[in-house]
Amino acid sequence: MNMSQSIAATDDSAISLRSLTKRFGELVAVDSVNLEIAKGELFGLLGPNGAGKTTIIKMLTTMLRPTEGEARVWGHNVAKERNEVRSSIGVVFQDPSIDNMLTGRENLDFHGRMYGMDGSLRKKRIDEVLELVDLTDKADIKMEDYSGGMQRRLEIARGLMHHPKVLFLDEPTLGLDAQTRRYIWKYVEEMNAREGVTIVLTTHYMEEADYLCDRVAIVDNGRIVALDTPKNLKDLIGADTITLEVQSGGDALLQSLKSVDWIKSTATSNGTIELRVDHAQARIPEVMIEAYKNKVFIKSVGLHEPTLEDVFLKFTGKKIREAEGAGNPMRAMAMMHRRKG
Repeated sequence: MNMSQSIAATDDSAISLRSLTKRFGELVAVDSVNLEIAKGELFGLLGPNGAGKTTIIKMLTTMLRPTEGEARVWGHNVAKERNEVRSSIGVVFQDPSIDNMLTGRENLDFHGRMYGMDGSLRKKRIDEVLELVDLTDKADIKMEDYSGGMQRRLEIARGLMHHPKVLFLDEPTLGLDAQTRRYIWKYVEEMNAREGVTIVLTTHYMEEADYLCDRVAIVDNGRIVALDTPKNLKDLIGADTITLEVQSGGDALLQSLKSVDWIKSTATSNGTIELRVDHAQARIPEVMIEAYKNKVFIKSVGLHEPTLEDVFLKFTGKKIREAEGAGNPMRAMAMMHRRKG
C-alpha cells in the first residue's frame, strides 16, 4: 500500500485536500496534493526540510492562501471561510508561546477569554483540560516554575480549551527527554480518545509517529510520496535483517544458509554475514543451530526490524532531521483568531 491509501471524501472527513497547490514565484512548494483525513483520526505528517509539509499546515490553518486547488477543514473552505476554519482548530506550537509570569490556570483562562468563552464555561473547561493532562495540582503555580514537560502538557491543554474539532500539534515533544516524551504520548492518545478530536501531528521522531499515528504521510518535493498505516509502510521495506559477526568459518556457514528456504537473501563483508528473513526473532535459534553444525564461532548477533526511518529513507533518499530550523511559521496563529477576513 502507498500514497493511494487515502480516505474517500465523505461527511466523515475532518480535512479534505483537492489538487492543493502553492507556488512562490517559480517555486512549487506544494504540488497538487490530494488527501483525506477522517474525523477522529490521529494523522502524522512527515517530511524533510523544504518538503512542503509546513506550507500545507500553513494553508490548513489559513495563514497562506492556496494558489490552486481546494482545502477544507471540518467542511469549511480555508480560503473562503477563514473565520470558521479558525474557530474549528487548535494549534500547539513547536516553540513555547505561554506567559511564564502567569499560572497555568491564568494562561488557560486568558486563552478562553480570547475565544469569547463565558466565565462559567471557562472555569468548567479549565478543570477538564487540567485533569486531562494531569496538572490539576499544579494549576496555581507560575509557568516559570514548570518543567519543560509540564509546560508542553499545559500547551496541549490550552489547545483544547475551546473544544476544537481539529488540533495541530507541531513537534509536541521536541527537545524533551525520552521518558517525558512517553508521558506526552499518553496524553495525546487520551485526548484523542476522550475528546474525539482529530489530530494532525508533525514530528521528527519516527518512533513517535509509529507509536501514535493511525496513518502517516511522507511529503517530499511538494508531493505526498507515501501514505498508509505505519505497519503497512514498514512492510514495504520487506524482511528483517539478522547480522552475524563471525570469528571463523563464515564461508561454510554462508554456504549452508543459502539452501535454507526461509532466508530471502544473504550477504557477507569483513567477517559479517547479513541474512534477510521474515520474523527474524523466531529464526535466530535456527541460525545458531546451523552455526553449531558448521563449527562456526559467532562473536555477536544483531537484529534490525524495518522502521519508519527506513521507509523515510526509501522514499526521500534522506534521513529525517530532528529540527527544521529556528523559525516557526505557525507562531502567528496565536493572535490570528482575533482578526476578521
